[in-house]
Amino acid sequence: MAPSAPEYETSQIRNVVVVGHGGSGKTTLVDAMAYIGGATHRRGSVERGNALTDFTPEETEHGMSINLAVAPVPWKGAKLNLIDTPGFTDFFGEVVAAVRVADGALVVVSAQDGVEIGTEKAWEACEARGIPRVIFVSMMGRETASFEDTFEQVKEGLSGAAIPVEVPIGSGEEFKGIVNLFSGRAHMYKAGATKGEYDVADIPEELQSTVDRYREDLIETIAAADDELLEAYLEGEELDRERVLEVLAAAMRRGELFPVFCGSGDTGWGVRAVMNKLVELLPSPAQAGPFTARGRRGDKAELAGTDDEPFTAVVFKTTSEPHVGELSYFRVFTGTVDNGATVYNPAHTTPERISHLAAPAGSQRVETARLHAGDIGVVAKLKDTHTGDTLCADGRRLQLEAIEWPPTDISIAVAPKHRGDEDKLANGLNKLHEEDPTFRSGYEAELGQTIARGCGELHLNICFEKLKRKYQVEVETEEPRIPYRETITSVAEGQGRHKKQTGGRGQFGDCWIRLKPLERGEGYVFEDRIKGGVIPAKFVPAVDKGVQEASARGVLAGYPMVDFGVECYDGSYHSVDSSEQAFKVAGSIAFKNVAQSAGPVLLEPIMELEVRTPEEYMGEVIGDLNQRRGRILGMESKGRWQVVRARVPLAELHKYAAAVRSLTQGKGTHTRKLHSYEPVPPHVAEKVIAEAKEEREAAAAAR
Repeated sequence: MAPSAPEYETSQIRNVVVVGHGGSGKTTLVDAMAYIGGATHRRGSVERGNALTDFTPEETEHGMSINLAVAPVPWKGAKLNLIDTPGFTDFFGEVVAAVRVADGALVVVSAQDGVEIGTEKAWEACEARGIPRVIFVSMMGRETASFEDTFEQVKEGLSGAAIPVEVPIGSGEEFKGIVNLFSGRAHMYKAGATKGEYDVADIPEELQSTVDRYREDLIETIAAADDELLEAYLEGEELDRERVLEVLAAAMRRGELFPVFCGSGDTGWGVRAVMNKLVELLPSPAQAGPFTARGRRGDKAELAGTDDEPFTAVVFKTTSEPHVGELSYFRVFTGTVDNGATVYNPAHTTPERISHLAAPAGSQRVETARLHAGDIGVVAKLKDTHTGDTLCADGRRLQLEAIEWPPTDISIAVAPKHRGDEDKLANGLNKLHEEDPTFRSGYEAELGQTIARGCGELHLNICFEKLKRKYQVEVETEEPRIPYRETITSVAEGQGRHKKQTGGRGQFGDCWIRLKPLERGEGYVFEDRIKGGVIPAKFVPAVDKGVQEASARGVLAGYPMVDFGVECYDGSYHSVDSSEQAFKVAGSIAFKNVAQSAGPVLLEPIMELEVRTPEEYMGEVIGDLNQRRGRILGMESKGRWQVVRARVPLAELHKYAAAVRSLTQGKGTHTRKLHSYEPVPPHVAEKVIAEAKEEREAAAAAR
């Protein structure tokens, strides 16, 4: 660990989340910025496994970003805290966490592949937080790169308020420079230059008309965002560059303009220009505020992002390292924090000591004496602080807005591969959740399985790789059991009689009940209709309890029965032998006798799906949903995408995320939520009931 990191004042800091679809070049671009800015002395590479912000074994093995990572880059007297994020939607929780602590975004779009689903989801996350965005069209030096096509996709799929401030000179192997529309000069890049160095030249003649068109659009658009500037433009005055940048920055903060840059992270061409504009156009933490905090009584306070306010910070990432323990990454929103300070976690009402305060730099940590408002830090071994928690000055006990994690949409049953590893598995699963709150797990007593939930199959597979590497637990997986339910479809009534004589005091309980179906979702209703004291009032609740216990085991396949009513309307008792236990048994017997005559049926969970796919794969997606017993509810267009809404039985959705990707060549995604329970078709119900019977018989034989 380096001896000390330099301190940066709030006005010098720019917190920039770098987002885009997987494979668009985000990590390569961040690496180029770090190298050009002098934060590193070698160029890393995703392909070689030594990129600055892809450093975990899983990332180097898979050649992709899995975790967010921070790369501080000094540039033009400022500190760019670049937060590199994964682009694949399985790891979207990392994007959400990074956007929560950023004041601006750099949206990377591949000039080869254009706007993809990961780009759109990241854009929506930035839109939800209202942070200004700069767009960078990357990979201009790659074959099939097209700035024009990509810009059209940006306008259609992201925002019509996107406006180029640069245009490329050539593309693919012919890419050799850019034209800066502000200066009206060409930047011609030097072959073999390692840090994006260029010569300033005149605009190539063949490009002049294109440049004039884009420049006119740019100036008109910016001028329209400010009355004084518009008036000067209409009067033909030369617009002041500093004033233009000031107006552009203000329009960006209002979400009215999104400047578009271009270049290549591979060569570093175009990177200097975008770094300049990140400093000039994106807000400092002080400009990004105020921030809303909630006091202990729920009262709200507006805090400026300055050193003068009480200290508040949000923990946005937790990792663990051997010999170090847990590391908590946090962004200071207000106030300052010194190494050795004691701060407070209001969520868990615990004090925390900040020791070995450091600034994160990829896989490294550089110790520092103090962090100012807006800066990003990391600290080890906090006692009871978790991802999403607020840290604050002890006297104020303020809480900042938490991180809203995306829902999980896939689950798998897990068990330890080796006997005796049950405790290690439980501990490892809990640790994984601490590091990644979008990974959830727990034992489902009804299913008799430990269920792991995540945001996609790749997400879960990566988590299981971490489980093996970090916590020495291997797992076996299987399809989760389906939480079926049972219900009745007709009214039936009958008796439950329990009589037992064992020589001493006997047991006697006798009840008559009537079962009737209820509307879906109404649950369970018990009514006491006893008249004349044929069952003493003190024993009627025992009948209710007996019915509930028996109904939890169903009558068809052992699944809980739901949405039915019970009337206890007759019975008898013995003055000596009757007891609560006897009437509880009688209630259980009555339910088993009567339910069989009430038209019992099996219910299955129905999920409501939204599948997002390019239009050319619509037929395959809909055909696949039909094969899964799905009911198509409708379709709608969202930009270049088609969204199919359908209701599909959960039993038909195992590994559906992989199926969607296969059907759409990796471009489709889906979300799901529980809609309702509906009757299982007879031919499917027969199979489920037969399987349940086999399981019961096998379990009995094992005993």
